[in-house]
Amino acid sequence: MFDTSTSTTALLAEVTEFVWKEADILDRKDYDAWLDMWLVEGIYILPMGDGEDYENQLNLCYDNDKMRRLRIDRFNRGFSISSAPAADTVRTVSRIVIDDVDGDQIKLRTAQHLIEDKFGRQRIWAADVFFTLKKTDDGFKIDRKIAKLLNSGGMLNSFSYLF
Repeated sequence: MFDTSTSTTALLAEVTEFVWKEADILDRKDYDAWLDMWLVEGIYILPMGDGEDYENQLNLCYDNDKMRRLRIDRFNRGFSISSAPAADTVRTVSRIVIDDVDGDQIKLRTAQHLIEDKFGRQRIWAADVFFTLKKTDDGFKIDRKIAKLLNSGGMLNSFSYLF
């Protein structure tokens, strides 16, 4: 539960540090650390198109704990054509906005630019990323992450990384 005396500015600084840390972890491909940032019941979603009924629509990812771990295992072992070789990435996270605070749960949204370098070619991806975080005794944990790519209804390539 959040201390009601915590200012919005202080909370914004805390969640900003958390999402920047996540971006750094993903750019370094420290997938074990990334998995530790999640609640077991958390869901990672990379939807296609504009719908929001994620359970009943086509998604690039709709990963619970088991699927996140299997995806990471494939990345680490190179068992996926999209992960051999893995792309190098640099993320920029900005426009961090807290939408709601309800007890120990925080909903926020961010803008993210991801630059991918693979086979000597760079591509740029942009996404609106929505988080639901839960404050625990160990700090924030991700309960839900939805990365909506700007062109998710258009032509997409395989990804050898996570958004």
